[in-house]
Amino acid sequence: MALWATSCSSSEKLFLASSAATRRRMGSRRRDLVHVGMTDQAETETISIAYKEGDRERPKWADETPFSRLVEALISFKPFYSLLKLGARQVLIRFLPFFSFFFFFFRVCVFLMYMCIQNNGIQYSNSTAEKNNIPWREMTKEILESDVYKELNTIQNTSLQYPDYYLSPFHAYDEGNLSWLAAAEAEVATMSMTRRAIPYAPSNEEATQEMRGNWVQAIKQHHMKHSGNVTIQNIVDIGCSVGVSTRFLADEFPSAKVTGLDLSPYFLSVAQYKEKKRPPRKNPIRWIHAAGENTGLPSKSFDLVSFSYVFHECPERAIIALVNEAFRLLIPGGTLAITDQAPKSKILQELSPALFTLMKSTEPFLNEYYLTDLEERLREAGFVNMKTLLTDPRHMTMTATVPHQHV
Repeated sequence: MALWATSCSSSEKLFLASSAATRRRMGSRRRDLVHVGMTDQAETETISIAYKEGDRERPKWADETPFSRLVEALISFKPFYSLLKLGARQVLIRFLPFFSFFFFFFRVCVFLMYMCIQNNGIQYSNSTAEKNNIPWREMTKEILESDVYKELNTIQNTSLQYPDYYLSPFHAYDEGNLSWLAAAEAEVATMSMTRRAIPYAPSNEEATQEMRGNWVQAIKQHHMKHSGNVTIQNIVDIGCSVGVSTRFLADEFPSAKVTGLDLSPYFLSVAQYKEKKRPPRKNPIRWIHAAGENTGLPSKSFDLVSFSYVFHECPERAIIALVNEAFRLLIPGGTLAITDQAPKSKILQELSPALFTLMKSTEPFLNEYYLTDLEERLREAGFVNMKTLLTDPRHMTMTATVPHQHV
Protein backbone atom coordinates (compact mmCIF):
# COMPACT_ATOMS: atom_id res chain seq x y z
CA MET A 1 0.00 0.00 0.00
CA ALA A 2 1.36 3.42 -0.95
CA LEU A 3 1.72 5.70 2.03
CA TRP A 4 0.77 8.94 0.32
CA ALA A 5 -0.11 10.44 3.70
CA THR A 6 3.57 11.23 4.26
CA SER A 7 3.38 13.93 1.59
CA CYS A 8 0.21 15.59 2.90
CA SER A 9 -0.16 18.29 5.52
CA SER A 10 -1.44 17.06 8.87
CA SER A 11 -4.79 18.80 8.37
CA GLU A 12 -5.40 16.73 5.22
CA LYS A 13 -4.68 13.31 6.71
CA LEU A 14 -7.49 10.88 7.22
CA PHE A 15 -7.60 9.62 10.76
CA LEU A 16 -9.11 6.91 12.88
CA ALA A 17 -9.65 7.15 16.62
CA SER A 18 -6.43 6.00 18.23
CA SER A 19 -7.92 3.90 20.97
CA ALA A 20 -6.03 0.96 22.40
CA ALA A 21 -8.50 -1.38 20.73
CA THR A 22 -7.85 0.21 17.35
CA ARG A 23 -4.11 -0.07 17.84
CA ARG A 24 -4.39 -3.78 18.70
CA ARG A 25 -6.73 -4.37 15.74
CA MET A 26 -4.41 -2.69 13.25
CA GLY A 27 -1.18 -4.08 14.72
CA SER A 28 -0.83 -6.78 12.07
CA ARG A 29 -0.85 -4.06 9.39
CA ARG A 30 1.64 -1.76 11.14
CA ARG A 31 3.72 -1.38 7.98
CA ASP A 32 0.73 0.28 6.29
CA LEU A 33 0.16 2.89 8.98
CA VAL A 34 1.41 6.41 9.44
CA HIS A 35 1.19 7.84 12.95
CA VAL A 36 0.30 11.50 12.83
CA GLY A 37 0.21 14.10 15.56
CA MET A 38 -2.86 16.15 14.71
CA THR A 39 -2.44 19.86 15.49
CA ASP A 40 -5.42 21.19 13.53
CA GLN A 41 -7.81 21.88 16.45
CA ALA A 42 -6.94 18.48 17.90
CA GLU A 43 -3.80 17.67 19.85
CA THR A 44 -4.39 13.93 20.13
CA GLU A 45 -2.29 11.39 18.27
CA THR A 46 -4.19 9.62 15.51
CA ILE A 47 -3.68 6.81 13.05
CA SER A 48 -3.71 7.52 9.33
CA ILE A 49 -4.16 4.73 6.79
CA ALA A 50 -3.41 5.42 3.16
CA TYR A 51 -4.90 3.33 0.36
CA LYS A 52 -3.27 2.84 -3.00
CA GLU A 53 -4.44 4.88 -5.98
CA GLY A 54 -4.14 3.83 -9.59
CA ASP A 55 -2.30 5.92 -12.16
CA ARG A 56 -5.45 7.11 -13.96
CA GLU A 57 -8.31 9.46 -13.17
CA ARG A 58 -10.78 6.61 -13.69
CA PRO A 59 -10.75 2.95 -14.75
CA LYS A 60 -9.88 2.37 -18.38
CA TRP A 61 -12.94 0.15 -18.74
CA ALA A 62 -15.18 3.13 -17.99
CA ASP A 63 -13.97 5.11 -20.98
CA GLU A 64 -15.84 5.13 -24.28
CA THR A 65 -13.76 2.36 -25.84
CA PRO A 66 -14.81 -0.23 -28.45
CA PHE A 67 -14.85 -2.86 -25.71
CA SER A 68 -17.05 -0.73 -23.48
CA ARG A 69 -19.50 -0.23 -26.35
CA LEU A 70 -19.47 -3.99 -27.02
CA VAL A 71 -20.36 -4.66 -23.38
CA GLU A 72 -23.24 -2.18 -23.63
CA ALA A 73 -24.50 -3.99 -26.72
CA LEU A 74 -24.28 -7.40 -25.04
CA ILE A 75 -26.12 -6.20 -21.95
CA SER A 76 -28.84 -4.62 -24.08
CA PHE A 77 -29.45 -8.02 -25.72
CA LYS A 78 -32.18 -9.35 -23.45
CA PRO A 79 -31.40 -13.09 -23.57
CA PHE A 80 -27.77 -12.44 -22.68
CA TYR A 81 -28.71 -9.88 -20.04
CA SER A 82 -31.10 -12.37 -18.46
CA LEU A 83 -28.28 -14.88 -18.15
CA LEU A 84 -25.95 -12.31 -16.65
CA LYS A 85 -28.64 -11.28 -14.19
CA LEU A 86 -29.28 -14.90 -13.26
CA GLY A 87 -25.58 -15.46 -12.83
CA ALA A 88 -25.14 -12.38 -10.66
CA ARG A 89 -28.07 -13.48 -8.54
CA GLN A 90 -26.64 -16.96 -8.09
CA VAL A 91 -23.25 -15.51 -7.16
CA LEU A 92 -25.10 -13.56 -4.49
CA ILE A 93 -26.47 -16.82 -3.12
CA ARG A 94 -23.81 -19.48 -3.71
CA PHE A 95 -21.12 -20.71 -6.06
CA LEU A 96 -22.70 -21.83 -9.33
CA PRO A 97 -22.72 -25.42 -10.59
CA PHE A 98 -21.04 -24.35 -13.82
CA PHE A 99 -21.07 -27.83 -15.33
CA SER A 100 -24.88 -27.68 -15.66
CA PHE A 101 -24.74 -25.03 -18.40
CA PHE A 102 -24.45 -26.41 -21.92
CA PHE A 103 -25.44 -23.74 -24.39
CA PHE A 104 -23.30 -20.98 -25.76
CA PHE A 105 -24.71 -18.06 -23.82
CA PHE A 106 -24.65 -20.11 -20.66
CA ARG A 107 -20.97 -20.86 -21.25
CA VAL A 108 -20.21 -17.19 -21.78
CA CYS A 109 -22.10 -16.28 -18.63
CA VAL A 110 -20.29 -18.98 -16.68
CA PHE A 111 -16.93 -17.71 -17.88
CA LEU A 112 -17.72 -14.20 -16.77
CA MET A 113 -18.87 -15.30 -13.35
CA TYR A 114 -15.97 -17.68 -12.95
CA MET A 115 -13.57 -14.82 -13.68
CA CYS A 116 -15.44 -12.64 -11.26
CA ILE A 117 -15.24 -15.12 -8.41
CA GLN A 118 -11.59 -15.95 -9.10
CA ASN A 119 -10.63 -12.27 -9.06
CA ASN A 120 -12.85 -11.18 -6.17
CA GLY A 121 -14.46 -8.60 -8.39
CA ILE A 122 -18.19 -8.53 -7.76
CA GLN A 123 -19.28 -5.67 -5.55
CA TYR A 124 -21.04 -7.90 -3.08
CA SER A 125 -21.73 -11.62 -3.23
CA ASN A 126 -23.29 -14.16 -0.98
CA SER A 127 -20.44 -16.54 -1.59
CA THR A 128 -18.26 -13.89 0.01
CA ALA A 129 -20.83 -13.43 2.76
CA GLU A 130 -21.03 -17.08 3.69
CA LYS A 131 -17.26 -17.49 3.64
CA ASN A 132 -17.04 -14.62 6.12
CA ASN A 133 -19.72 -15.77 8.52
CA ILE A 134 -22.39 -13.39 7.23
CA PRO A 135 -25.65 -15.38 7.45
CA TRP A 136 -27.14 -14.04 4.24
CA ARG A 137 -30.09 -16.39 3.85
CA GLU A 138 -30.88 -16.51 7.56
CA MET A 139 -30.93 -12.72 7.92
CA THR A 140 -33.02 -12.36 4.77
CA LYS A 141 -35.50 -14.96 5.99
CA GLU A 142 -35.75 -13.26 9.36
CA ILE A 143 -36.86 -10.01 7.71
CA LEU A 144 -39.24 -11.63 5.22
CA GLU A 145 -40.96 -13.65 7.96
CA SER A 146 -41.25 -10.71 10.38
CA ASP A 147 -43.89 -8.01 10.87
CA VAL A 148 -41.92 -5.55 8.74
CA TYR A 149 -44.83 -5.28 6.30
CA LYS A 150 -46.84 -3.35 8.89
CA GLU A 151 -44.36 -0.48 8.66
CA LEU A 152 -45.21 0.23 5.03
CA ASN A 153 -48.44 2.12 5.73
CA THR A 154 -46.68 4.48 8.13
CA ILE A 155 -43.81 5.16 5.71
CA GLN A 156 -45.09 5.15 2.14
CA ASN A 157 -45.96 8.36 0.31
CA THR A 158 -48.50 6.96 -2.15
CA SER A 159 -48.53 10.16 -4.20
CA LEU A 160 -44.80 10.07 -4.88
CA GLN A 161 -43.80 9.99 -8.54
CA TYR A 162 -40.70 7.86 -9.07
CA PRO A 163 -37.97 9.17 -11.41
CA ASP A 164 -37.69 7.09 -14.56
CA TYR A 165 -34.14 5.94 -13.82
CA TYR A 166 -35.23 4.53 -10.46
CA LEU A 167 -37.55 2.06 -12.18
CA SER A 168 -34.60 0.33 -13.83
CA PRO A 169 -33.48 -3.12 -12.63
CA PHE A 170 -30.71 -2.87 -10.05
CA HIS A 171 -28.53 -5.54 -8.45
CA ALA A 172 -30.21 -8.41 -10.31
CA TYR A 173 -33.69 -7.47 -9.03
CA ASP A 174 -36.23 -6.87 -11.81
CA GLU A 175 -38.04 -4.34 -9.62
CA GLY A 176 -34.79 -2.66 -8.61
CA ASN A 177 -35.10 -1.25 -5.11
CA LEU A 178 -38.87 -1.47 -5.11
CA SER A 179 -39.29 -4.95 -3.67
CA TRP A 180 -39.34 -6.69 -0.31
CA LEU A 181 -36.59 -9.09 -1.35
CA ALA A 182 -34.21 -6.26 -2.22
CA ALA A 183 -35.02 -4.60 1.09
CA ALA A 184 -34.57 -7.81 3.07
CA GLU A 185 -31.17 -8.48 1.49
CA ALA A 186 -29.86 -4.90 1.58
CA GLU A 187 -28.10 -5.05 4.95
CA VAL A 188 -26.37 -8.38 4.34
CA ALA A 189 -25.35 -7.14 0.89
CA THR A 190 -23.83 -4.08 2.57
CA MET A 191 -22.01 -6.30 5.05
CA SER A 192 -20.63 -8.41 2.23
CA MET A 193 -19.58 -5.32 0.26
CA THR A 194 -17.75 -4.07 3.35
CA ARG A 195 -15.96 -7.40 3.72
CA ARG A 196 -15.01 -7.31 0.06
CA ALA A 197 -13.51 -3.85 0.52
CA ILE A 198 -11.65 -4.71 3.76
CA PRO A 199 -10.69 -8.39 3.26
CA TYR A 200 -7.75 -8.20 5.68
CA ALA A 201 -9.88 -7.24 8.69
CA PRO A 202 -9.94 -9.91 11.44
CA SER A 203 -13.74 -9.79 11.68
CA ASN A 204 -16.84 -8.35 10.02
CA GLU A 205 -17.26 -5.89 12.88
CA GLU A 206 -13.73 -4.57 12.47
CA ALA A 207 -14.16 -4.27 8.70
CA THR A 208 -17.25 -2.15 9.31
CA GLN A 209 -15.45 -0.02 11.87
CA GLU A 210 -12.60 0.68 9.46
CA MET A 211 -14.83 1.50 6.51
CA ARG A 212 -17.46 3.51 8.39
CA GLY A 213 -14.95 4.92 10.86
CA ASN A 214 -12.78 6.37 8.09
CA TRP A 215 -15.87 7.82 6.44
CA VAL A 216 -17.21 9.56 9.52
CA GLN A 217 -13.76 10.80 10.55
CA ALA A 218 -13.30 12.36 7.11
CA ILE A 219 -16.62 14.16 7.67
CA LYS A 220 -15.66 15.34 11.15
CA GLN A 221 -12.26 16.54 10.04
CA HIS A 222 -13.64 18.47 7.08
CA HIS A 223 -16.43 20.04 9.13
CA MET A 224 -14.05 21.01 11.91
CA LYS A 225 -11.76 22.75 9.43
CA HIS A 226 -14.27 24.53 7.19
CA SER A 227 -17.59 25.03 8.99
CA GLY A 228 -16.61 28.03 11.08
CA ASN A 229 -17.48 26.31 14.36
CA VAL A 230 -20.94 25.25 13.16
CA THR A 231 -22.09 22.35 15.34
CA ILE A 232 -23.62 19.36 13.59
CA GLN A 233 -27.13 19.40 15.01
CA ASN A 234 -29.25 18.40 12.02
CA ILE A 235 -28.32 15.63 9.56
CA VAL A 236 -30.11 14.21 6.53
CA ASP A 237 -28.90 10.94 5.00
CA ILE A 238 -30.27 10.95 1.44
CA GLY A 239 -30.59 7.55 -0.22
CA CYS A 240 -30.40 5.94 3.20
CA SER A 241 -31.54 2.46 2.03
CA VAL A 242 -32.31 0.33 5.11
CA GLY A 243 -30.63 2.80 7.42
CA VAL A 244 -27.16 1.32 7.93
CA SER A 245 -25.39 4.63 7.28
CA THR A 246 -28.16 6.57 9.03
CA ARG A 247 -27.80 4.60 12.25
CA PHE A 248 -24.03 5.01 12.11
CA LEU A 249 -24.42 8.78 11.83
CA ALA A 250 -26.93 8.82 14.68
CA ASP A 251 -24.50 6.84 16.84
CA GLU A 252 -21.58 9.16 15.99
CA PHE A 253 -23.60 12.35 16.51
CA PRO A 254 -25.92 11.39 19.39
CA SER A 255 -27.02 14.96 20.11
CA ALA A 256 -28.04 15.59 16.49
CA LYS A 257 -31.45 15.15 14.93
CA VAL A 258 -31.03 12.64 12.10
CA THR A 259 -33.30 12.07 9.10
CA GLY A 260 -33.08 9.10 6.74
CA LEU A 261 -34.63 9.71 3.32
CA ASP A 262 -35.08 7.22 0.50
CA LEU A 263 -37.14 6.52 -2.61
CA SER A 264 -37.92 2.93 -1.63
CA PRO A 265 -40.73 2.52 0.92
CA TYR A 266 -39.63 -1.12 1.31
CA PHE A 267 -36.13 -0.12 2.33
CA LEU A 268 -37.52 2.48 4.73
CA SER A 269 -39.91 -0.07 6.24
CA VAL A 270 -36.95 -2.32 7.02
CA ALA A 271 -35.01 0.67 8.40
CA GLN A 272 -37.85 1.64 10.71
CA TYR A 273 -38.50 -1.96 11.76
CA LYS A 274 -34.83 -2.50 12.65
CA GLU A 275 -34.59 0.81 14.50
CA LYS A 276 -37.58 -0.13 16.67
CA LYS A 277 -35.63 -3.20 17.80
CA ARG A 278 -32.86 -1.02 19.21
CA PRO A 279 -32.84 0.84 22.54
CA PRO A 280 -34.65 4.20 22.25
CA ARG A 281 -32.53 7.19 21.27
CA LYS A 282 -32.61 10.63 22.82
CA ASN A 283 -33.36 11.92 19.32
CA PRO A 284 -35.28 9.25 17.35
CA ILE A 285 -34.37 8.90 13.69
CA ARG A 286 -37.00 10.28 11.33
CA TRP A 287 -37.65 8.27 8.15
CA ILE A 288 -39.00 10.03 5.04
CA HIS A 289 -40.18 8.52 1.75
CA ALA A 290 -39.22 11.12 -0.85
CA ALA A 291 -37.01 11.78 -3.86
CA GLY A 292 -33.53 13.04 -3.06
CA GLU A 293 -33.78 15.51 -5.95
CA ASN A 294 -36.88 17.12 -4.42
CA THR A 295 -37.03 16.29 -0.73
CA GLY A 296 -39.67 18.84 0.27
CA LEU A 297 -37.55 19.69 3.33
CA PRO A 298 -36.92 23.34 4.33
CA SER A 299 -33.98 25.22 2.82
CA LYS A 300 -30.91 25.86 5.00
CA SER A 301 -32.12 23.43 7.64
CA PHE A 302 -29.22 20.94 7.84
CA ASP A 303 -25.61 21.10 8.96
CA LEU A 304 -24.68 17.84 7.22
CA VAL A 305 -26.10 16.19 4.09
CA SER A 306 -24.82 12.67 3.44
CA PHE A 307 -24.99 10.39 0.39
CA SER A 308 -23.68 6.87 1.02
CA TYR A 309 -23.21 4.64 -2.05
CA VAL A 310 -25.96 6.46 -3.94
CA PHE A 311 -24.37 8.21 -6.91
CA HIS A 312 -23.11 5.10 -8.74
CA GLU A 313 -26.77 4.11 -9.13
CA CYS A 314 -27.73 7.41 -10.77
CA PRO A 315 -27.41 8.92 -14.23
CA GLU A 316 -25.47 12.17 -14.33
CA ARG A 317 -28.62 14.30 -14.57
CA ALA A 318 -29.82 12.81 -11.29
CA ILE A 319 -26.41 13.36 -9.66
CA ILE A 320 -26.56 17.04 -10.63
CA ALA A 321 -30.09 17.36 -9.23
CA LEU A 322 -29.09 15.64 -5.97
CA VAL A 323 -26.09 17.92 -5.53
CA ASN A 324 -28.21 21.02 -6.14
CA GLU A 325 -30.80 19.84 -3.61
CA ALA A 326 -28.07 19.22 -1.05
CA PHE A 327 -26.79 22.77 -1.56
CA ARG A 328 -30.30 24.11 -0.96
CA LEU A 329 -30.74 22.10 2.22
CA LEU A 330 -27.44 23.06 3.86
CA ILE A 331 -26.87 26.10 6.04
CA PRO A 332 -23.90 28.40 5.26
CA GLY A 333 -20.86 26.52 6.49
CA GLY A 334 -22.71 23.21 6.23
CA THR A 335 -20.95 20.08 5.00
CA LEU A 336 -21.78 17.76 2.11
CA ALA A 337 -20.39 14.21 2.38
CA ILE A 338 -20.44 11.73 -0.49
CA THR A 339 -19.00 8.23 -0.17
CA ASP A 340 -19.02 5.86 -3.12
CA GLN A 341 -16.88 3.81 -5.47
CA ALA A 342 -13.51 5.47 -6.03
CA PRO A 343 -12.56 6.04 -9.68
CA LYS A 344 -8.92 6.39 -8.58
CA SER A 345 -8.88 3.10 -6.65
CA LYS A 346 -6.08 0.89 -7.92
CA ILE A 347 -8.18 -2.21 -7.28
CA LEU A 348 -11.11 -0.93 -9.34
CA GLN A 349 -8.85 0.33 -12.11
CA GLU A 350 -7.41 -3.16 -12.47
CA LEU A 351 -10.71 -5.02 -12.79
CA SER A 352 -10.68 -7.49 -15.65
CA PRO A 353 -13.09 -7.08 -18.60
CA ALA A 354 -15.11 -10.01 -17.30
CA LEU A 355 -15.60 -8.39 -13.93
CA PHE A 356 -16.51 -5.10 -15.53
CA THR A 357 -19.15 -6.83 -17.66
CA LEU A 358 -20.76 -8.54 -14.69
CA MET A 359 -20.72 -5.34 -12.63
CA LYS A 360 -22.37 -3.38 -15.42
CA SER A 361 -25.09 -5.99 -15.82
CA THR A 362 -26.43 -5.05 -12.36
CA GLU A 363 -25.47 -1.35 -12.31
CA PRO A 364 -27.10 0.34 -15.31
CA PHE A 365 -25.59 3.80 -14.69
CA LEU A 366 -22.11 2.76 -13.64
CA ASN A 367 -20.41 4.23 -16.71
CA GLU A 368 -22.13 7.59 -16.25
CA TYR A 369 -20.98 7.71 -12.66
CA TYR A 370 -17.35 7.02 -13.55
CA LEU A 371 -17.40 9.55 -16.38
CA THR A 372 -18.93 12.31 -14.23
CA ASP A 373 -16.54 14.96 -12.96
CA LEU A 374 -18.07 15.05 -9.50
CA GLU A 375 -15.90 17.82 -8.09
CA GLU A 376 -16.82 20.01 -11.05
CA ARG A 377 -20.53 19.29 -10.55
CA LEU A 378 -20.16 20.36 -6.90
CA ARG A 379 -18.33 23.51 -7.94
CA GLU A 380 -21.08 24.39 -10.40
CA ALA A 381 -23.68 23.98 -7.65
CA GLY A 382 -21.80 26.51 -5.50
CA PHE A 383 -19.81 24.29 -3.13
CA VAL A 384 -16.27 25.17 -2.05
CA ASN A 385 -13.43 23.38 -0.23
CA MET A 386 -13.88 20.12 -2.14
CA LYS A 387 -11.73 17.29 -0.79
CA THR A 388 -11.56 13.66 -1.92
CA LEU A 389 -9.89 10.87 0.06
CA LEU A 390 -9.73 7.12 -0.40
CA THR A 391 -11.35 5.92 2.81
CA ASP A 392 -10.89 2.22 2.02
CA PRO A 393 -9.22 0.39 -0.87
CA ARG A 394 -12.31 0.64 -3.11
CA HIS A 395 -14.24 3.71 -1.94
CA MET A 396 -13.70 7.42 -1.59
CA THR A 397 -15.28 10.09 0.58
CA MET A 398 -15.75 13.51 -0.98
CA THR A 399 -16.52 16.45 1.28
CA ALA A 400 -17.44 20.05 0.46
CA THR A 401 -18.77 23.17 2.13
CA VAL A 402 -21.52 25.70 1.45
CA PRO A 403 -19.85 29.16 1.47
CA HIS A 404 -20.40 31.14 4.65
CA GLN A 405 -21.56 34.15 2.66
CA HIS A 406 -24.26 32.06 0.94
CA VAL A 407 -27.61 33.86 1.02
